[in-house]
Amino acid sequence: MRKLNHALLASALALACASCTAEKEANYQVIPLPQEVSLTQGNPFKLNENVLIAYPENNALLQRNAEFLSEYIQQATNYAPKTKAIAAGEQVKNAIVLGLDPGIANKEGYVLTTTPEGISINGQTENGVFYGIQTLRKSIPAEAKGATVLIPAGEIKDEPRFSYRGMHLDVGRHFFPKEFIKKYIDLLALHNMNTFHWHLTEDQGWRIEIKKYPKLTEIGSQRSRTVIGRNTQEYDNTPYGGFYTQEEAKEIVKYAQERYITIIPEVDLPGHMLAALAAYPEMGCTGGPYEVCPRWGVFEDVLCIGNDKTMQFLEDVMSEIIEIFPSEYVHIGGDEAPRTRWEKCPKCQARIKAEGLKADKKHTAEDRLQSYCMTRIEKFLNSKGRRIIGWDEILEGDVAPNATVMSWRGASGGIEAAQMGHDVIMTPNTYCYFDYYQTADTKDEPLGIGGYVPIEKVYSLDPTFDLNEEQKKHIIGAQANLWTEYITTTEHVEYMVLPRMAALAEVQWTQPEKKDFKDFTKRLARLMKFYQRDGFNYAKHVFDLKVDFTPDVAKKAVVVTLSTIDDAPIYYTLDGTEPTTASLKYTEPVAITETADFQAVVIRPEGKSKVVNKKISFNKATYCPIELTFQPSEKYKFGGAITLVDGMKGNDSYATGAWLGFVGGDVEAIIDLGQETEIKRVTTNAIVDMSAWIMGSTGLVVSVSDDNKEFREVAVKDIPAETNIDKKGVENYEITFDPVKARYVKVVIKRSPALPKGHAGEGKAAYMFIDEIEVD
Repeated sequence: MRKLNHALLASALALACASCTAEKEANYQVIPLPQEVSLTQGNPFKLNENVLIAYPENNALLQRNAEFLSEYIQQATNYAPKTKAIAAGEQVKNAIVLGLDPGIANKEGYVLTTTPEGISINGQTENGVFYGIQTLRKSIPAEAKGATVLIPAGEIKDEPRFSYRGMHLDVGRHFFPKEFIKKYIDLLALHNMNTFHWHLTEDQGWRIEIKKYPKLTEIGSQRSRTVIGRNTQEYDNTPYGGFYTQEEAKEIVKYAQERYITIIPEVDLPGHMLAALAAYPEMGCTGGPYEVCPRWGVFEDVLCIGNDKTMQFLEDVMSEIIEIFPSEYVHIGGDEAPRTRWEKCPKCQARIKAEGLKADKKHTAEDRLQSYCMTRIEKFLNSKGRRIIGWDEILEGDVAPNATVMSWRGASGGIEAAQMGHDVIMTPNTYCYFDYYQTADTKDEPLGIGGYVPIEKVYSLDPTFDLNEEQKKHIIGAQANLWTEYITTTEHVEYMVLPRMAALAEVQWTQPEKKDFKDFTKRLARLMKFYQRDGFNYAKHVFDLKVDFTPDVAKKAVVVTLSTIDDAPIYYTLDGTEPTTASLKYTEPVAITETADFQAVVIRPEGKSKVVNKKISFNKATYCPIELTFQPSEKYKFGGAITLVDGMKGNDSYATGAWLGFVGGDVEAIIDLGQETEIKRVTTNAIVDMSAWIMGSTGLVVSVSDDNKEFREVAVKDIPAETNIDKKGVENYEITFDPVKARYVKVVIKRSPALPKGHAGEGKAAYMFIDEIEVD
C-alpha cells in the first residue's frame, strides 16, 4: 500500500469510465479529514442496488447502523441496499460488512477497508462503526441518482482527536420545535459530533416541563412581549413561548442516542432565572414581582441562595432532569450572576454567616456564596451518579471540586482550570460563538449580537494551545455555542452554524498537523452539496472575495491583496463604480496612495460574488508615524497603532480588527506629521456597545509640538458620559481650533471612568474602542 497526499486523493479515481453517466466516483476528501488514508492500485468497489449491508446477528446496535447506512445511500442514489444479519464466520459477497474489532485502540476509532469485492467497516465499538459509516456516506457524491458509485480501493484508519465534540443550542431566548431539534442532531451526526449541549432555561423562557413545579412552564415558558432590535425601548407586544414536555424530551434523547450523541441538559443557575422567579417569586431575594424577561442581557434578580426553599427547588428540578437525561454530565451554568441582591438580602447574608464564607483579596463573601450554591448542587448530583459542568465563572470563588469547566471568555479560563487539574471543554467566544457575525461586511447580514468569527477563525482554533503535556490531558474537547437573542427562525439557526460547524468538526476530530485551511475549503465545497441536497440554509461566505488591507508606512500606502478559494477572476475599480469584466483585472497586490473608493468583485460563469467596497480617505495624519503611550488590550490590539491612521474607518463591529480596544486608561496618541504643517481640526470615532461593556469617550484634548518634547495645548472638548445602558452605535467626535503650525500632534481621547448606574457591570471599568484619527 502507498500513502496518498491530498492532491493524489483528488485524482485517485481517474481509472473509472469517465464517459459513462451511469457511474459516479466517490472519494475520501471528506470533513472531518480522516487521520490516515491509504489507497491501492486495485479496482474500485461498485456500489449499486444489488449490494448488501451485513451486520453480526444479535447485535441490535450494528443492525441500526446498517439501516442508517442504507438510508444514507438512498438519500444520494435513490436505492436502498438491503440489510442482513450474518453468523460469525459467514462470508458474504458484494457487500458492505459491519463488525467489531477489539484490536482498534480508540473506542470511537474505525478501520474502513475497500476491495473490488466489498467493503468492511470495523470499530472497537458500535460508535466507531457509526463514524466509519459517516466517512463512507460523505465519500459518495451527494447527488448520484440511480448511479453505480465507484468507491476507491484502500484502507482508512481513523479516530478522533478529542472525546468530547459538542454543539450547543439556546432554546431559552427563542424556542425551536421538536422536529427541528432532531434535524439539528442529524447535523451533529453528519459532522462526527457526539454531544448536544441543550440550553433549556433562561430569563426569557423556561423550556422543560418539571412536574413538581408546573408553573415553570405554565408561567415561565411564556413572555408577554419581546424587545425589538438590540434592546431598544420598543416591544412587539406579541406573546411568545413554548416548551418541551418530558415525553418529548425523552423522545429527543432516544433519537440522539441512536446516533451516538449524548444530550447534556443545562439548567442555568443561580443567575438567568427570571422565568423561574416569575413562576415562583418566593425563590428571589426581593419576593418580586418578576416577569419573564422581554429583553436581553444580565439582570440583578437571581435565585436567593439564603432561602432553604430555593435550594430544595434546585434539587427537585435536578431530580427530574436526571430522570429525563441519562447523560453523565449536567450543565448548571454559573455564569453572569450579579451579587447585588445577595449583598442586601438578609437571608443570603445569614447564609454567608452560617457557612463561614469569608472575603479575601480575590473574592467577596458573595462570590463564596455562589461557590456554595454550585458545590451544594454538585454534591447532590454526585450522589445521584452525575457530574457537573459549569461556565468558567465558577472559577470565581472556590471551584466545585469535581467540576468540568466550560471556558467561554476566551481561552484563559480553560487554561487556568486545566492548570488546577479540572477537565475543560474549550468554547472560547472569539473562536466558537456562532451567534457572532461570519463576515466583517455586516450590512446585508441578518441582525446579530455583534462580534466577528469567520470560518477561518473557527478552523484556526487549537484547544490545547499554550499548555504543557500534562495540562493538555485535561482538555477533553471543544464546542461551539449558538445563543439566540436575535435568531428567531430555524433557517437563521442553520445559516449561523453552517458551514462553520464543518470547521469546528475538523478542530475536534483531526490532528492539528494534518489541518490545512486551503485544503479544507476544497473539501468543504463537496460537503456543501450535502447541505444543498438536504435543504439546509447554509452561508456561502467562503466563496466570497477575500480582501486584506495592509498598511505600508514606508510607501504611505494601503496594499490591497485579493484572493478566492477557487482562483476565479477578480475585477476592481477605484472610483466607486461597480466592477465589470471591463474593469481593471486583479493580478497582483494594489498599492493605494490617495483617497479612493475601492470596489472589487469575483465574476464566475454562474454569476458575480458580493461586491467588496472600502472607502480609503487620506488626510494629513494618514500613514504618519504614530506612538501610543497607553497600549490597547492584548486581545484587541490587532494591527497596532498604525490602525488609527490607516485611512480606513471601522464599521459597527468592534471585533473586525479595524478598531483598537483599550481598558483602564485614556488613549494618548502622538502623530509625527513629518514636517511643520498647518492644522485646525481633529476627528476620531468610537464604538458604543453597552451590552458588551464598551463605552465612548468623555473628552478630547489636542496639543502640538515642534520637537516632540514640549507640547502646548490648543483645544479641549468635554463630552457627556453615556448613561443609556442599551446604547449601541458608532460615535463621531470632532474638535476644531484656530489654525496652528506644528510637526507633532498629541491627541488624548478620554475614557468613560466606569459603567453607569443600572448597568450589569455598574461601577466597573468599560472598554473604549477607537478608530481613525484624522488631522486636517
